[in-house]
Amino acid sequence: MLLHPPAKLNRFLHIVGRRADGYHLLQTAFELVDWCDELRIETRADGVIERIGGPPGVAAEDDLAVRAARMLQPLAAAGAGCTIELIKHIPGGAGLGGGSADAAAVLLALDRLWDLRLAAQRLAGIGLRLGADVPVFLGQQPAFAEGVGEILSPLPFVQRHYAIVWPGVALATGPMFAHPQLRRDRAPISPADYLAGHAVDNAFEPVAAALAPAVAEALAWLRARFGHARLTGSGSAVYAQAADYASAQAGLQGAPVNWSCRAASSLANWFDKVANETGK
Repeated sequence: MLLHPPAKLNRFLHIVGRRADGYHLLQTAFELVDWCDELRIETRADGVIERIGGPPGVAAEDDLAVRAARMLQPLAAAGAGCTIELIKHIPGGAGLGGGSADAAAVLLALDRLWDLRLAAQRLAGIGLRLGADVPVFLGQQPAFAEGVGEILSPLPFVQRHYAIVWPGVALATGPMFAHPQLRRDRAPISPADYLAGHAVDNAFEPVAAALAPAVAEALAWLRARFGHARLTGSGSAVYAQAADYASAQAGLQGAPVNWSCRAASSLANWFDKVANETGK
C-alpha cells in the first residue's frame, strides 16, 4: 500500500490548565493539509519489521512508524511482519505532525493488510500511546481537540488554502511546554465558540518568536504578504491562509532560499481514498 500521510495545522492552540501529573490541558483546532510524506508498506511472513529511509538522524526503533507497527504486531497472525519505506518531506520539529501522521498511516495500513479489523476507538487508543496528535490523523477529519489533545469533536470540512513556511529551525516540544513565559491560563471555549469566530491565537507563538529569530522573521514575512500569519503547534512552521491555491503559491515567491515553503490545501479521508482504490 502506498500512502501519503499529511501534515496538520493548528488553527489555534490555547493552554487552559495542567493536570495533576503535569501534562498540559489544551484546546486546538486541527486541519489536515496536503504537504505529505511518502510511505510504502508491504507485508512479509518472517516476523521482521524493517524500515527503509525515515527521518534523518532517527534510529529505526525510535521512529514512530516502526513503533506503530510493533504495537500492532502482537495482535496479528504468527509471522506477520512488514517493510516500511518512508520518504520524508514534512520537516521535523516544525509543529506539522509529520511523525504522528506516519504512525497513523502505519496503524491504518496494517489494520487492513494484517486483517486485524480493529474498532476505530481501539485503534485511536493505540495511537494515543504513540503521541497526542496521532488520533486526529486516524480520524482523517478536521477536529476540535481538548484534554492533552485526545478528546476530539468533529468540525465541518472547509476547503482552505495556505502558504506554509518552515524557516529551517527545529523547536523541541518538551522545552516549549516547559518555558516559563508560556501562557497557561486561557479560559476554555467550546467548538461552537470557535465556529462562531471567537478570538483565538497560539499560546506558543510569542515564545517561539522570542527563542528563534527565524520564526519571528517568517511570521513578519508572511504578514507583509497576506496580512496575517500564525504558528502551528509549538513551532517552528508558520502559515497564512490565502484566497486560493494560486494566491498561496504566488505569495511564497521570493522567500529566503534556506526556508522550506509550500502552498497546501485542506483535505480529509486521506487514507480511505487510497484503501478504497486499492481494494484493501
